Amino acid sequence: MKTLYIDCFSGISGDMFIGALLDAGGDAAHLQAELKKLQISDEYELAWKHVMKNGIKALKFDVELKQEGQGHSHAHAHDHHHEHSHEHEHGHDHHEHAHEHEHHHDHHQHAHSHDHEHDHGHSHSHDHSHDHSHHHDHSHSHSHDHGHHHHDHRAYKDIVQLIGKSALTDAVKQTALQIFKKIGEAEGKIHGLPLERVHFHEVGAVDSIVDIVGAAILLHQLQITTVKCAPVPVGVGKIRIDHGIYPVPAPATLEMLKGIPIEQSTIRAELTTPTGAAFAAVLAESFGPMPSFKVEAIGYGAGTKTFPDHPNVLRVVIGE
Repeated sequence: MKTLYIDCFSGISGDMFIGALLDAGGDAAHLQAELKKLQISDEYELAWKHVMKNGIKALKFDVELKQEGQGHSHAHAHDHHHEHSHEHEHGHDHHEHAHEHEHHHDHHQHAHSHDHEHDHGHSHSHDHSHDHSHHHDHSHSHSHDHGHHHHDHRAYKDIVQLIGKSALTDAVKQTALQIFKKIGEAEGKIHGLPLERVHFHEVGAVDSIVDIVGAAILLHQLQITTVKCAPVPVGVGKIRIDHGIYPVPAPATLEMLKGIPIEQSTIRAELTTPTGAAFAAVLAESFGPMPSFKVEAIGYGAGTKTFPDHPNVLRVVIGE
C-alpha cells in the first residue's frame, strides 16, 4: 500500500502537481509515451526543469502549446485552463485580462502572478512562465487564435471521447475522467448548464487535458493506492475572469472544494486553481496533517508565481 500525501501549503495547480510527482520519482519518459496515446501530441510540447523557489529546488512543469505555428508556445501551462475556464474564457481576451487571469491563474496562483506579469507580458513570454503559461494560455489563447482554436472548442463530451477512445489503461482513463467530471459538474453548476453542454474554455485546453491525464498516468505508474491531503489554502483577493472581477477562490474552484477543509491564507493570489481543486477533491480520501508512515520519496513542484515569504511549491510525500 503506497500512500501519497499532498502537502499543499502554498496551494495546488495542475502543473505543480505533475512537477511534484516527477520530482518524487515519476517517470517522465513513461509520461510522454502514455500521453501520446491521446493522439494530440501535435498540439503541445512538454517542458520541465528544476528552478529555485525561495531556496528550495523544485521542478517546474509546463505544457507548451504548439499553436499553429505560432510559436508561442506558451506554455501555458495549464491550469489554467479551466480554471479559467472561467476565466478563461476570457482568457482570451485575455489579455487584458490576461491578467485577469492572471489572476486566475494565477491559477496558478502563481500563475497569476505572472499572470500578471504577464499579463503583461503576457507576453507569454513568460508565459511560460507558463504557468501562466496557462493563462496565457489563454492568453494565448489568445493567441488564441489558436487558442482557441481548438481549444476552446472542446466540449466536456469531446474530452470524454478523446480519453475513452485512447489506448490508455482503463485505470488511468477512469482516474482522468473522474477529475474532468468534477470540473465539468462545477462549471455546469456555476454557469447553469447541464454537463453535456459544458465547454471547457480553457479547461479543455490542451494543457488541462495534459495536466489531468498526466497526473493519472503518474499516480498509476508510482503505484499510489491511497491519497491524503493537507487542508487546502485558496488565497484571498480578486481575479479577473472572463465574466469580470471575481473573488478568490474562483466560483468553480470553491464549488469543487465543498466538503473539503480550506485553510485561511493571507496571500493575495489565487493559490489553488480549478484543476488543483479537482485533484484534491477527487483523489484524496482524507484531509489533515501528514499521516504516520515510512517516508520513501519526496517531490517539490514549482508554481509560477514567487512570493516573498515562502516558497511557492507543492510538496508531495510518498510512503508506506
